[in-house]
Amino acid sequence: MNFIIVTGMSGAGKSSAINFFEDMGYYCVDNLPPILIKSFADLIVAQENKVSKVVLGIDTRGGSLFADLFNSLQELVESGHTYEIIFFDCSDTELIKRYKETRRLHPLARSERVEEGIVREREILKEIKEKAHHIIDTSYLLPKDTRGVLYKIYCEEKSFDSMMITIVSFGFKYGIPIDADLVFDVRFAPNPYYIQEMRPFTGNESIVSDYVMQFEVTQEFLAKLQDMVSFLIPNYKKEGKNQLVVAIGCTGGKHRSVTLANALYDFLQKKGHTVIKQHRDIEKDSKRGK
Repeated sequence: MNFIIVTGMSGAGKSSAINFFEDMGYYCVDNLPPILIKSFADLIVAQENKVSKVVLGIDTRGGSLFADLFNSLQELVESGHTYEIIFFDCSDTELIKRYKETRRLHPLARSERVEEGIVREREILKEIKEKAHHIIDTSYLLPKDTRGVLYKIYCEEKSFDSMMITIVSFGFKYGIPIDADLVFDVRFAPNPYYIQEMRPFTGNESIVSDYVMQFEVTQEFLAKLQDMVSFLIPNYKKEGKNQLVVAIGCTGGKHRSVTLANALYDFLQKKGHTVIKQHRDIEKDSKRGK
């Protein structure tokens, strides 16, 4: 029997993942002490195939019991079972934000600042993250997006690209996204803002996107951008990077940047990458456009 081990940073989305698996008909046990994994596996086998799909939620809430995980997994393998580890990760900034919004205490920082608990937890989870079969970074994912990634792996049985790529359109007058790995300035492209009938629309609408993409300079830039990102992704992966944020900016983040962000998103999706997009400033300054 194959066991799916769901683990990772507290607040990164493990609960949402376990809810997904329950909806898909898996037998799920959350916060199981690792030392009990072998006994639990024996119990499941004794059910004579009544249970065939099992998910175990294992995390640092178990305190010192978490240290038994690798020994328990080895016992699982010696008993003829297999397992795969899904590790849920998230940026420190986003984790802190989530804890502040929910007003919950971090399991490793009951009487300390959340930041201290996160640092301590990362150190504890370092080894298991290195051995994970799938690393899912939820820094930019909504719960429904996380479910979509899991559905792709376990229902559609498609290969999972462990690098999460986020395409962000933005307006330079509102500042460059502070978490961007790559920033591209598309203010060289002809600006629909100066065409009266296009000004109220955005790059999500064909009247604007068709205009922006009709120019040779825009098409050439997109081709070069696609080529560069295609080159960088596998090389970033080799260095262990699992999150890439590509920011595309114009003046106001409404027309040109949105058009090109959409085009890059479509390109990467067709290549099979795990990619999401955000139009950060598309609703700002709506009367004046960009």
